[in-house]
This record gives sequence, structure tokens and C-alpha cells, in this order.
Amino acid sequence: MFITPARSDDLDDLIEKGQEFNLSPEIIENSPVLQKWLQEIPNVLEDIKNQPSFRTRVRLGYTQFPSSDDVGGIYVGIEDVFIDRSRFTVSGEYNTSFKGERLSLGGDLHYYILPLGSYVNLSPVVGYRYLATDGYHTDGVNVGVRLLLALSPEGASDIFITQSFVSPGSSQEVGIMTISAGYAVTENLRISTDIQWQNSIQHKDSRVGINLEWLLF
Repeated sequence: MFITPARSDDLDDLIEKGQEFNLSPEIIENSPVLQKWLQEIPNVLEDIKNQPSFRTRVRLGYTQFPSSDDVGGIYVGIEDVFIDRSRFTVSGEYNTSFKGERLSLGGDLHYYILPLGSYVNLSPVVGYRYLATDGYHTDGVNVGVRLLLALSPEGASDIFITQSFVSPGSSQEVGIMTISAGYAVTENLRISTDIQWQNSIQHKDSRVGINLEWLLF
């Protein structure tokens, strides 16, 4: 959570108020958090409930397909773009092998059931996915569920586990399970890894990858 320092015309009032607590002007000037508390005592419990334990992530990485002779490829995606201040987020991704043997693209809508500040959360997944391999291709609605395990606050470290089904109930149904783990190396940069299994009637496929993630918002 980032706090904007008080404007200069408000700072004098805060310094004067801080004298009641024997706080020096230098401490107040250099502490945006203290300035916020002097302006108004925050509802800490409410902040914990509503300040997201994860952040929007722009992802770019290298991906490999063990089930397709270990061919390499690229991955581009964006995860959890918040819709206003609600529990709804949207995500999108594109990954393909360099020679075109494998392709996956699509987007999803999530709704996190528990407060956004929770360290464990659950979300239904509804979206669209197009999949192509050297054995088959399919596209259609993508529905499932996502589990979030926030190991550290605000995206510093977390694990996402997603199970979904493309064209569920049809002869072209494909089940997709993805495990993604990320760890922040700076305030706005993370390294993440993905493991994905893609199961259809025709074939079983897999994908692994390593990504750089830029944290937004």
C-alpha cells in the first residue's frame, strides 16, 4: 500500500498537532504513514480486509512444451486487472511454440469470494480459450475455479492454482490445470514459474515456463 505525503499547506497543521505527542517536525515530514495517522486514525481491520493481498501482473517469459518434443516458445499475459474497487478481475494470456506446434490464447473473468486482503482466496473462472496442438484444436467457453495462496502481502510471494475446462460437456472438452508461483525481487518486479497440464480425449499435453512479471497498482 503506497501512501501519498501530505501537501505542504497541510504539513504545518500536522506538525502542530504532532507537538501534542512530543513528535519532532523532522519525524513527521519524513513519515507519510505518520502523517496519515495524524490526519485520521485509519480503520486497520478494514484496510486488511480490502487492501488486496495480490497485484495486477504483466507477464513475459519463456515457455517449453515437454509433451511436444520439448519445443520452446514465448508466453505473454496480464493477470488480475481489477474492475473498479470490486472483487472482479480480468486476465488474458497468449503462449505459442516458436514453430507453431502449440498455441493457447484466451481471457477470463474472476470473482474472489473472500475479502481481497485474505491470504487464502477462491475464485470462480469464466472466460474463453482457443487451444491448438499437433494432434487437435478446440475453442469455447472456459469455466473453472482458482485458489490463491498469498504467502506475503501485496504480491511479494504467492501461489495460484487453477483448474478449468474448455468446452465442458462436449466431445472436444479439455481440462487445464495450472500452478503458478511468483516471488518479488524488487518492489515492482517478480520472477514466476508455471506448470500446466492440458488433458483431452485425444491427447495429454504439458507446459512449463519461467516469466518476468511487472507489478502494477
